[in-house]
Amino acid sequence: MSLEDIDKIGNKKVLYLNNLGIYSVDDLVSYYPYRYDIIKRSDLNSIKIDDKIIIDGAIETLPSIYYYGKRKNVMNFRINTGNMLLNVSIYNRGFLKGKLKIGEYVTVIGKYCKGNRVVATDIKLSKLSNETKVEVIYHESNKINSKELNHYILDILPNYECEDIIPISIKKKYNFLSKIDALCEIHKPTSSIRLKRAINTLKYEEIFLFLFKIYKLKKERKSYDGLKRSVLFNDIQNFINMLPFELTKDQIKATKDIYNDLISPSRMNRLIQGDVGSGKTIVAIIALYINYLSGYQGALMAPTEVLALQHFNNIKRYIKNANIEILTGSTKKSDKKRMVDRLKNGDIDILIGTHALFSGDVIYNNLGLVITDEQHRFGVNQRKSLKNKGITPDILYLSATPIPRTYALTIYGDMDISNIKTSPSGKKEIITILKKNSEIKEVLQMMYEEIKKKHQIYVIAPLALESENVELEDVNDLYDKMNKALGKVCNIGLMHGKMKSSEKEKVMNKFKNNEIDILVSTTVIEVGVDVKNATMIVIFDSFQFGLSTLHQLRGRVGRNDIQSYCILISDKDSERLNVMINTNDGFKISEEDFHLRGSGDIFGIKQSGDMSFKLANIKRDYNIFLKVKEDIKDYVNNSETEKLNKMIDYYSKLD
Repeated sequence: MSLEDIDKIGNKKVLYLNNLGIYSVDDLVSYYPYRYDIIKRSDLNSIKIDDKIIIDGAIETLPSIYYYGKRKNVMNFRINTGNMLLNVSIYNRGFLKGKLKIGEYVTVIGKYCKGNRVVATDIKLSKLSNETKVEVIYHESNKINSKELNHYILDILPNYECEDIIPISIKKKYNFLSKIDALCEIHKPTSSIRLKRAINTLKYEEIFLFLFKIYKLKKERKSYDGLKRSVLFNDIQNFINMLPFELTKDQIKATKDIYNDLISPSRMNRLIQGDVGSGKTIVAIIALYINYLSGYQGALMAPTEVLALQHFNNIKRYIKNANIEILTGSTKKSDKKRMVDRLKNGDIDILIGTHALFSGDVIYNNLGLVITDEQHRFGVNQRKSLKNKGITPDILYLSATPIPRTYALTIYGDMDISNIKTSPSGKKEIITILKKNSEIKEVLQMMYEEIKKKHQIYVIAPLALESENVELEDVNDLYDKMNKALGKVCNIGLMHGKMKSSEKEKVMNKFKNNEIDILVSTTVIEVGVDVKNATMIVIFDSFQFGLSTLHQLRGRVGRNDIQSYCILISDKDSERLNVMINTNDGFKISEEDFHLRGSGDIFGIKQSGDMSFKLANIKRDYNIFLKVKEDIKDYVNNSETEKLNKMIDYYSKLD
């Protein structure tokens, strides 16, 4: 059945459903309510000012409508409850005027105010019965409301076929409902107890599905034989000894972890978590060197061309004899064809680039290692594309957004994790200062002092809350203000999300080459870009940003042995901003960010293969995650091989 087959859904309604992220019948039945309203009569004899009121009465006066602003209105009328007259006001429901006739009964839901007035949030066009009702509330749009959504879903459910994912033994253990019963209950509750059972059932199923997929990936990885490598660690130690700096103890530990993975009989699937500027890149270069000495090709994927070029230059500096190339979206067709031919013939040892590295026409001769930098996950689809080409390389992920260890073990259960916490010697902690908008003259003076020292500065525009147009206005306005204040003594550049990739790259290269002294930008400044001469970052309206984002932005400076500064401008006192002032430790900050804001800001951009929960929440339901993890372990250990294989096959179809 498709959406078009549902009663009273035409092409327009399908489009409106699509705008809500609903593209199929499965999407529709799993579009869960976010709230339930318990509707019962209020006792007018005991209500107080500001109490929520639910009352029915007969309409006494014809509604009048007052219009204000753009497409905004307030409608007023009076009802008689039998022992009281109430003046009712409701906003932006003017379209109901024709349905509200004198003498007819309505139910009004809202807040009781002075002067026997009710500011209504909803009006039911009939008298409420004596029984209590539960009303389901969905996230809706101005084109499709909760009542319509609920009608469509309830129309589907009697004939909806779904498979129970939770194993019977686990279902009995927790007294869960069947999948179809849980769906019926969550969309049309019959009691608070059964509703809670339904929510727990569907929430557990989401987490079970996610963690079982992780289990499947880990099992799948271990089922492949590792590539044969016979490199001695002494050869790697000689390479390390030739570096112009000394590795930290955490870098050495991560290097040994990678070395042991690469020479082991199983495939590597490792995440390197390191704070900004902790030295993850050199560890990745050592990994590529081990792979190169073993005779395999290596690929390093970066999110942007600027960062890819930075990696290309660094790798060429340290791995002298290898054939190293860079491939991005802007590579000329003729150059790409030449490169693809050389890659296929095995004449390229290490290929650096963006997602172009894994396009359909790029064929590797003997790919042994894939490193993804600043990518939350190497997506399921990308792994499949390599697998379809008969390639199953070792995979290494680099992340500058540390995740608390306990959460990482749950979320990244299919990965091994190495943490780099110690900072390279000689690196100074960034001094973070909080300033109010009224102190902007002091901030400008601090910026001027850095400019006099021939240092460079990032200035970050406020976070866009409404749209890209607002973002553009904010960053342009800030650019103009900076020009008025400091334009006579330095060169000021501008970068924002509306610019083409080539334009952003051009601006960023000018900043890297010291042709721009102050770069005014939105948050599009590349994570990981290394401009050693940048010693100050000024972040306006910093209270709007999550801690992890602020820490990432702060990491754009302090990339040398010169004292650097982060200026947070905010008129609002914030517990989060105090955390930034008190510590430079990204792991501590990630813990605080998790507790203060939840998982959304930590786990970043949703990609194929990542978490996608409709009911579960990694922060609120963390204990359930741990319980599910144990249940899966017990279930797998106690199940017959045939049943386990069927489960794995079933989940493979869902990827």
